[in-house]
Amino acid sequence: MKKINLKIDGMSCSACSSGLEKHLNKKDGIKCATVNLVMAEASIEYDEKKLTIDDLNSFVSEKGFKSLGEFKIDDEENKNKNKYLLIIYLILLIILMYLSMGHMLRLKTISFLDMNKYPINYSVSLFIITVLFLIYGRDILKNGLKNIYYRMPNMDSLVSVGVLSSFIYSTINMILIINDNNDLVKYLYFDSCAMIIYFIKLGRVIDKNSKEKTKEAIKELVQITPEKAYLKLGDEIREVGIDEVKKDDILVCKKGQKFAVDGIIIKGSTHVDESFITGESTPSKKEVNSKVVAGSINIDGYVLYKAERIGKDSTISEIVRLVVEASGTKAPIARLADIASSYFVPFIFIVALVSLLINIFISPINSAVITFVTVLTVACPCALGLATPLAIVVSEGKCAKNGILVKSSEILENASKIDTVIFDKTGTLTYGTLKISKIYNYSKETDDEILKVVTSLEKLSSHPIAGAFKEIKTNYLVDEFKSLDGIGLFGIISDKEVYVGNNKLFDIVNIKNEYQKDEEELSNNLNSVIYVIIDKKVTALIGVKDIIRKEAKVVIKELRRQNKKVIMLTGDNKNVANHVAASLGIDNVISSVLPKEKEKIVKKEMKNSRVLMVGDGINDAPSLEASDIGVSVKSGTDIAIDTSSVILVNNDLKKIIKLIEISKKTVKIIKENLFWAFFYNILMIPIALGLLKGVGISFSPMYGSIFMTLSSLIVVFNSLRLR
Repeated sequence: MKKINLKIDGMSCSACSSGLEKHLNKKDGIKCATVNLVMAEASIEYDEKKLTIDDLNSFVSEKGFKSLGEFKIDDEENKNKNKYLLIIYLILLIILMYLSMGHMLRLKTISFLDMNKYPINYSVSLFIITVLFLIYGRDILKNGLKNIYYRMPNMDSLVSVGVLSSFIYSTINMILIINDNNDLVKYLYFDSCAMIIYFIKLGRVIDKNSKEKTKEAIKELVQITPEKAYLKLGDEIREVGIDEVKKDDILVCKKGQKFAVDGIIIKGSTHVDESFITGESTPSKKEVNSKVVAGSINIDGYVLYKAERIGKDSTISEIVRLVVEASGTKAPIARLADIASSYFVPFIFIVALVSLLINIFISPINSAVITFVTVLTVACPCALGLATPLAIVVSEGKCAKNGILVKSSEILENASKIDTVIFDKTGTLTYGTLKISKIYNYSKETDDEILKVVTSLEKLSSHPIAGAFKEIKTNYLVDEFKSLDGIGLFGIISDKEVYVGNNKLFDIVNIKNEYQKDEEELSNNLNSVIYVIIDKKVTALIGVKDIIRKEAKVVIKELRRQNKKVIMLTGDNKNVANHVAASLGIDNVISSVLPKEKEKIVKKEMKNSRVLMVGDGINDAPSLEASDIGVSVKSGTDIAIDTSSVILVNNDLKKIIKLIEISKKTVKIIKENLFWAFFYNILMIPIALGLLKGVGISFSPMYGSIFMTLSSLIVVFNSLRLR
């Protein structure tokens, strides 16, 4: 299966996006497709053996939309052109309104265009100006009628039918006026047609600019990488374009410059500002073998670094991809809006047609037509469709700027409902930077020799404990290496069977543990304990210590203040686990568990509560995947290989609190948006139908278009509050 994001042109409301999404999901070869109205993109997972990108583009075209190729964060539309056209047509609208309504305001009438003296001149002049507005709004009319043809009626369809009905009715009356039926001059509604189109256009320009603000955080990430790099060729330093950099090139970064690509420092040291990716303002120290991320700023040093990940493989590209994909996923609360949107437009058409048929028999035909047009123009499916995706896009960007990568919009809803948080210990609540604190040597070998043997195995492991041995040099060869999940490591070194791990090794080698007292002493001093067993004899007992993260205690305290159950789940021994838990204020501790057992414990907790699991993303992968929300703490350069649903790119546990906070605000904004969308339509449609005329409440189609535009803008601006 392959995944691609396509930029889609021609979508104007939720009926468009939901209709296209349903159409794509029915196609053979497409596993899953989601269409994002705000981002104007379709995220499609498809079988590349059955389909090509041309096939996908063709599927999009079948529903009357256009695929613009792979999605990119940019703004292709000419904003100045839109601005000038709005000004020109505003002048035309003022002229039109002066001609049609000036007499009501007792303004001076242009003599040869007086509606009473020269009705033909008057009606024809209104007709000509209105035709210009129909040309201006031809995209709305074309899109609306096209979507009716493709059986996907949308907001443009409502507006198109309303405007064209009013225009045709007024044109027929104009023809009758030309044939001396001057009484009909009072029943020309050309000004309503023009007003509706203008306010729809104005609303879309404002709406477009506002939507662009929702993507600002993502755009900032795209623009972070510099356009130039400084390539070192022998003694020469050459300025090159970023596209010219190749993997393994040696680059230079001076004080104040940005790193051009992801790489590794091979000479020099400096402090680097990575706040754009981590949300952390404190610079980080970088020296030889430290990894650097494209776009980070070199504060005070001169370094050489080797290019490792460039272009689409860079950390920034990976973050942007994840954020865009997450913005295109559906939160559970969005399904309510999707269902409502799919029925909304057909329902409005039925209501408008029924009102037209009834009013034809009980009121003058001009009144029936006006009611019909008003119902179509006041209804607003856009507010309903934008309620969720706008808030999601803003929140995704906000999370990314805070160093929180959320892979699904569902997380942004569910994080607010979490009531149990489970933490791994090593590398999560602690830094995972272990140091050897003590060795009990039970053999004739020197401590150094034993450490070399242990290091030979540990350097083949990805477990955090292996970090305690990274400074020790060894050249022993290991045969038949095995990782024993939750227990330790095995290998054959110099024809000897070597086991390294916790006290569960004794069950495997089937010998008695006579060193529990020494183990207990190490445990009491907060050591993780490592047994070394060579040829079924205990050779040594090694204690390694870890340091608790400085922010861990504050995070645990805040989670408990929010009445969330906190559990520490670790494969380490009971004594070490209890000491760490006590210092952090954690009451629920489960120790000495294997990775598979962790997964079972997480699933057990999920039967009664919503669980957020926090781990290092390696040994905790099964339990992270099993939980409602899996959060991994790891560096930004490891993003691409992570399988958890949330990544904290700077390993800061405080971001868990931030995630919950953003989630609560997002859900609150979405509920406000949905309430407004439903409330607006429930209130305005009865007024448009004339049901409240008895109490003096009614309005014309032109006011309906204004209210409809304002309804969408209220949802947009309310979502922007999340910024």
